[in-house]
Amino acid sequence: MMSQASGYMDKPDFKSRIARTWVNIYKNRERYILVLPGLIWYAIFAYIPIYGLSLAFKKFIAKLGIFGSPWIGLYNFRNVFQDPAFVQSIFTTLIINVGRLIFVFPFPILLALIINEVRLNRTKKILQSIYTFPHFLSWVIVASVMLNILGQKGLVNSLLVALFNIEPISFLGTPAYFRPLVFITDAWKSAGWSAIIYMAAISGIDVEQYEAAEIDGASRLQRIWHITLPGIKSTIVVLFILAVGNLMSGGFDQIFNLSNPATIKVAEILDMYIYRITFSGSVDFSFSSAVSLFRSVINLLLLLTADRIIRRVDGTGLLG
Repeated sequence: MMSQASGYMDKPDFKSRIARTWVNIYKNRERYILVLPGLIWYAIFAYIPIYGLSLAFKKFIAKLGIFGSPWIGLYNFRNVFQDPAFVQSIFTTLIINVGRLIFVFPFPILLALIINEVRLNRTKKILQSIYTFPHFLSWVIVASVMLNILGQKGLVNSLLVALFNIEPISFLGTPAYFRPLVFITDAWKSAGWSAIIYMAAISGIDVEQYEAAEIDGASRLQRIWHITLPGIKSTIVVLFILAVGNLMSGGFDQIFNLSNPATIKVAEILDMYIYRITFSGSVDFSFSSAVSLFRSVINLLLLLTADRIIRRVDGTGLLG
């Protein structure tokens, strides 16, 4: 009993912990002052706007504002799930983003491995600059480039007509070509930038492992398979989980600029659906807020599910 009582008395009470916290903040005030602008930015632009999600449960009336608009419960969500275009946009989003996971996600890993095998540092830097440059181009410019290359009077069709006397092919207006075009342009634009992350992870691998493997007679492919890939596995896992957490969103700029009325049936992802119902016809911010909230909740569930599955299979994950 005495030991329990003394243990209880040794625990600091709430007031002393608060006082100790403020003393710690004062001692490290320079660091907290440096962090303060970032905290203010997040509070203003990330946390305060969260209240706008309440529009999903309200009937928005402009003159009353968000606070004054009446609550209508789950009415918007019932209307959302009764819209066939919404259900179709979900399937389209999943098809395109799962395709990105299969065809686009491995590409930066492969590119990082190839660049890492280049021995000359100058050549390596030149390759990094070449492959990273497309990241800084907007999708408007990329879409214009695709139009000049694959359009009815673009470079490819001009060559087909001149060399083989073939009728121009509507690459950009054929639904069957749209999704492969999305994957190709996405890989071309983002691979170099994403490869930087993997190259940074590769640079953290102990060089002695490569030297020992080379002495033992391991080939380049064997060193990549047994040293490089295991060394960047944790990075691959984290980025894969984050990619799974964005399966219901992402790619609006790309889809918006590459799509057209001829391909809209295979191009209207959830982001495009939200844009259409928000800014075309009668504006209904409550309805679009319900769709956005649904998308965010599904993304969160996908993120947590992917993290838990990978932790059970491999023992590593994003959340510990």
